[in-house]
Amino acid sequence: MTAPTPLVVLATVDPVVRDATVFGLVTDHPRLVVLRHDILDDEDGGRIRRVVVSGDGVLEDVEIPLEHACLSCAVREDAVPHLARLARDPRWDAVALALPVGAESLPVSRALAWSTRRGGALRGVRVANVVAALDLDAFEDDLLGDDLLAERGLALTQDDRRSVGEAIAAQVQHVDTLLVGGDRTAHPVASDLLDHLRAPDARRVDRLHGDPRDLLRHVHDVQRADRRADPLHVTPAAGAPTAHGVWTLDLHSGRPLHPERLVAHVERLGDVAARSRGRFWVPSRPDSVCVWDGAGGQLSVGELGTWGRREPDTRLVFTGVGDWAGDLVDAFSDVLMTDTEHRAGLRPWLGREDVLEPWLGTRTLA
Repeated sequence: MTAPTPLVVLATVDPVVRDATVFGLVTDHPRLVVLRHDILDDEDGGRIRRVVVSGDGVLEDVEIPLEHACLSCAVREDAVPHLARLARDPRWDAVALALPVGAESLPVSRALAWSTRRGGALRGVRVANVVAALDLDAFEDDLLGDDLLAERGLALTQDDRRSVGEAIAAQVQHVDTLLVGGDRTAHPVASDLLDHLRAPDARRVDRLHGDPRDLLRHVHDVQRADRRADPLHVTPAAGAPTAHGVWTLDLHSGRPLHPERLVAHVERLGDVAARSRGRFWVPSRPDSVCVWDGAGGQLSVGELGTWGRREPDTRLVFTGVGDWAGDLVDAFSDVLMTDTEHRAGLRPWLGREDVLEPWLGTRTLA
């Protein structure tokens, strides 16, 4: 039986880093071919630019109209059949998919894994590794700064208002392997931030040109990767604050957040130069898992199903730099319901105005 063709998925927030990583892959592994996607959404409508690259150079460069200029549509309508075509080509024994700059790796890897099942369009292919490539020179500013992808010309669609920090944080928390350019001794804060934010089981390789053979030997586990990004399983980095001032706070309680005080003090927790993520609950929606996701000066909250048999709890994990972590502790304490309020139960909230409706009613994080 022929061994399945290994597939690597590459996510980045910088087109230069993406090109450098692709060049390294095809140079170091002549029998690896890369399918690179870019989503174009402008006055001419949604299109996908498909570029196929090998060690011999650019083999294909075309633009195809899309009915829906979204990443999941791109994977379903274009990437899957063309990855299958490349995997069948006897010239190649490995393939890679370089995602549009700024795209999240989680929904793509899910779609690809589904397609590799028996009878799927990518049968005979296995997802080997989901990779993020980044440069330490820019990582701290990208993560904690307030630049939008649109301001850098990197928005996936015209209504993509994500910050660069939101995009890179989503990639870092999900992937199997991080390919890291730049000198960690020259950028110790950025290096420590990355170590605080990457998944405990994610591998860090301090070069953009990681050995393709190592990447291809790995076997991507979709459920494990999903768990890394799941707010119900958020875990803080181990250890004390670093010598360079990077810290992670684990703010947790069995008590809910007070809705009115959350609205009143949200800037103290959300409008900060930190990466934050987690879950919380409120007495006005006691059955709802509320999700918290902040980076790049932006905060997103939403609902993610119900608690089911799980006991509701509140856990927000913040990672930042400097001597202001105590301010977050104070803000969290002010927003958290007191023991007395919590003991009063849910009856006082029956029929009360839901002040979180504008937030929790507009976006669901997944």
